[in-house]
Amino acid sequence: MLRLQTVTVDAHDPSALARFWAGALGWQVTDEGPIEVGVEPSEDSGVRGMVPDLLFIKVPEGKALKNRLHLDLRPDDQASEVQRLQELGATLVDIGQAADPHCTWVVMADPEGNEFCVLRALT
Repeated sequence: MLRLQTVTVDAHDPSALARFWAGALGWQVTDEGPIEVGVEPSEDSGVRGMVPDLLFIKVPEGKALKNRLHLDLRPDDQASEVQRLQELGATLVDIGQAADPHCTWVVMADPEGNEFCVLRALT
């Protein structure tokens, strides 16, 4: 059996990026060092150990191109979550989705420019 444990993200400032994602997901910073910072659901969340944690690793270079891997987030209320994420430091990004009349997701970037999507709520 194989289980996905961690999604690792290169970061110029791992601490700041980890705090953004902890706030975005309602998780907590669980391991912080000078080179890497871990973020996981809280122990009482009911999903800790069931979903992969996020690990932010310090790298010297900044992000240069579109991500090869990104996170898709499923909110209860898309507009409210997009606004909340912007207040945390995310920005809206157009990678071509605006031209698709069937697009139901919002593309955003975290404070270091890593793209992610906020999907529509399931009805």
